[in-house]
Amino acid sequence: MLISVFGSSVFDVEASLITIEVNIAGGIGYHLVGLPDNAIKESNYRIAAALTNIGYKLPGKKITINMAPADLRKEGSAYDLPLALGILAASGQISAPNIESYIIMGELALDGSIRPIKGALPIAIQALKDGFSGFLLPAENAMEAAIVKDLNVYGVSHLEEVIDFFNQKKALQPVVVDTRKEFQKQLKYPEHDFSDVKGQEGIKRCMEIAAAGGHNIILIGPPGAGKTMLAKRLPSILPPMNLQEALETTKIHSVLGKVKNKGLISIRPFRSPHHTISDVALVGGGAYPQPGEISMAHNGVLFLDELPEFKRSVLEVMHQPLEDREVTISRAKFTVTYPASFMLVASMNSSPTGYFTDPYSKLGPSATEMQRYMGKISGPLLDRIDIHIEVEPVPFEKLSDTRAEESSESIRKRVTAARELQTLRFEAHPNINYNAQMNTRQIRKYCKLDPTSSDLLKKAMERLSLSARAYDRILKVARTIADLEAATAVQSVHIAEAIQYRSLDREGWMG
Repeated sequence: MLISVFGSSVFDVEASLITIEVNIAGGIGYHLVGLPDNAIKESNYRIAAALTNIGYKLPGKKITINMAPADLRKEGSAYDLPLALGILAASGQISAPNIESYIIMGELALDGSIRPIKGALPIAIQALKDGFSGFLLPAENAMEAAIVKDLNVYGVSHLEEVIDFFNQKKALQPVVVDTRKEFQKQLKYPEHDFSDVKGQEGIKRCMEIAAAGGHNIILIGPPGAGKTMLAKRLPSILPPMNLQEALETTKIHSVLGKVKNKGLISIRPFRSPHHTISDVALVGGGAYPQPGEISMAHNGVLFLDELPEFKRSVLEVMHQPLEDREVTISRAKFTVTYPASFMLVASMNSSPTGYFTDPYSKLGPSATEMQRYMGKISGPLLDRIDIHIEVEPVPFEKLSDTRAEESSESIRKRVTAARELQTLRFEAHPNINYNAQMNTRQIRKYCKLDPTSSDLLKKAMERLSLSARAYDRILKVARTIADLEAATAVQSVHIAEAIQYRSLDREGWMG
């Protein structure tokens, strides 16, 4: 008897329909074809034990299973449940006349319990597009899949529940999630707050500008100056994610199995990988491609602490994601594209000892040592960072000051107002949401300069030997500064402030 059961395969952050054809005929044998990986090939042992432990069995006949399309590689143990049900239905041990109306996924334990899977959200989205009436999956994944409206999502914990459902002995209740209500319920901000930071008014101003325009920023200063403390508080002043951003972020985390027992991810991600990370772990890829840290930071912040300590090869692969806001990974057998629209926040010491710019220290190295240290970071990477700012240690008078500092909530209101201006400005550009995403044509349109501003920028370009990309960065930052003041045009005062935020372009840093 031939039975078709439907599952799904996740590639990059999208799902594809997998048809599992199970045929049982005379003879003996178990044949599984269609490019399954080792985890799927081993499924017959898990299935046999699970069936035996609940009173069923593998039929003693020739079982042939084809996973179509046969030229698409399938991986993982999530096909255990559809394979088991296909065998039971094809052998007549269960009655499942409507089994083809459902997408079914889940890993089986030897006692028949069902373990969670990865990629439940993209699978649910694709199931709705393909016209399926329901999706059966592990209970731990039901919340994330139920985000998709107009699709019945059934969370199950044991194989017996599924068998009883198809035998019409037991009804399953679909999991219902009010997406907007769930989004609002989980909407909260990190516990780190700028009110904890004493002094550093100039750095806070830079962080506010970076957040308002989505600009990449690098903090340079001696150890203990507060670089990490400031970076960790940046998410607290970013505007809240909208529903579309939350869905995009949740899809990426779902592919990696990071959304168990949760609905939408409504908090902007903050990722801080260690400097020993590999390039594959950072940008994604591998034998079975997976998103990397930069995609995990999509719609949020990627913090690279001690930037020169990262391997140069790791930093160089970030050029494309920083420019295109997505990462494309090409191999001989596949090409995948992951979203990677994140704010890069980097920190570094100003020298190997860290005290090159510290006015309170006598431990500064020579300019030659500093230049060798700075040479670990390529010019093209620094060009893609809009704001360079020096962080100096906070003096005792500031640390002991008992006056209250401005809270993240107060700063966030100004940032959100500036972002709203940018949203209106870029209404005709669907792929642009904030100033840092502008291309050259849009910079020329929205960052027009008067003669005074143009002359000021020209002198800075000549004096600092800035690249064309740095020129664009200054204009973008100036546009954001103007937005924070609700100014219609970019003025010379905005240009002057933006030029100050190119510390690493000044003579004495890069030689």
